[in-house]
Amino acid sequence: MNKSEILQIIRGKLSEKTDYLEHLISETRAANNETKSSMGDKYETSREMVQQEINNLQVQLNENLKALNSLKLINTNQYSVIGLGSLVETEKGFFYIAVSLGEIRFQEKKIFVISTESPLAKAMQGKSKGDEFILNNLKQSIINLW
Repeated sequence: MNKSEILQIIRGKLSEKTDYLEHLISETRAANNETKSSMGDKYETSREMVQQEINNLQVQLNENLKALNSLKLINTNQYSVIGLGSLVETEKGFFYIAVSLGEIRFQEKKIFVISTESPLAKAMQGKSKGDEFILNNLKQSIINLW
């Protein structure tokens, strides 16, 4: 498995999400400015709700930018022990330990991109090929590790 290519897919997805969030923030700010100029004071509540939505989008954008930045720390070399940047195969599937992103597809395979803080990543941390771990009373074996 080519971890560099998988990392590029992850970067691409995060970049798309960043662009989308920036676009939403820009549009929401423009709508908020139009509301301010044409509505008057009795619509203060709706303006506050729009501002809260902008704040929520900004939080999401900041988290996304932080995730993009953390990808710079990932080494795509072969791993012998599971940690940040590991691609792990168990009988339940493929898991790339990087950031919380969810499912991606690579070479007809589903790969779940998970954060180092996820319970699954913590259960696998420090394990090697052939080791077993238990999560939610389910025993899994590490079939392969890149």
